[in-house]
Amino acid sequence: MSRLWRDRIQIFLAPERLDWVRLKRGLKPVQVAKSTAFFEPAAGVPIWNAAMQQLEKVLTEAAGTEVSVILSNHFLRYAALPPQNEITTPEEVKSYAEFRMREVYAERVDSWVISISDWSPVDGAVSAAVPHDLIMQLEQMISRYDCKIKIIEPYLASVYDRWQAQLKGDKIYLAIIESGRICIAITHHGKWQNIRNQRILHNAADDLLAALDQEVIWSGTKEITEFVYLFAPEHPEITLPQESGWCIISLPAGKVSALAHYPSAPTDHSELNQCPA
Repeated sequence: MSRLWRDRIQIFLAPERLDWVRLKRGLKPVQVAKSTAFFEPAAGVPIWNAAMQQLEKVLTEAAGTEVSVILSNHFLRYAALPPQNEITTPEEVKSYAEFRMREVYAERVDSWVISISDWSPVDGAVSAAVPHDLIMQLEQMISRYDCKIKIIEPYLASVYDRWQAQLKGDKIYLAIIESGRICIAITHHGKWQNIRNQRILHNAADDLLAALDQEVIWSGTKEITEFVYLFAPEHPEITLPQESGWCIISLPAGKVSALAHYPSAPTDHSELNQCPA
């Protein structure tokens, strides 16, 4: 079947939730279904097992579709690749990414699949790693239902690519908050500096502020007011104190809306997302 004439299933896969939409086939696909499933991960098994069980239920009713998957940052590990003028070939970039990943995560890299964003010797890139077993299970399950994979991408990559044109400034802090996790991507003058991907230990606002302040200390420079682009659809009421020195620029921005299968808040999180003055 031609991909043009397949219905499309777009999925956000996380340890405790699965969001999906179905688009009717055609030149201008129309959304015909949207749903979210919440569940508890089981102990003693990979953290994606419960999500994969829910995904199979979706695919049972969606055989023959084209499937796009965004993977929660819970499943990803990242490393910034600072620019290196002498690294130019794809082989050199791959070796550089593997070196940086192993430098941070040691032998765990051996069980991961590493991908790399567009490399620039001037600006660098970002490398992302996802467990090989998760990718293999996704590919096998999608194939079993006669579906075709359009893309499997990290949450960070999806958000960054979607709003890259709206990210302005010599220093860019992009924070993505989902249930239980904060991911912060940092560039200075367009050059990749760091990717921080950590669990939320207290509440989203407190942990965001602490992480941002640490990144500024490590950078060695702090403006009177720093700006952070924030995409936190599961935490719509998050705020930071005025005296913190941080100003939130909320995403979505401009005419670019959030994708329909991005996660959103199921309940009021206002009490959990205030950072006390």
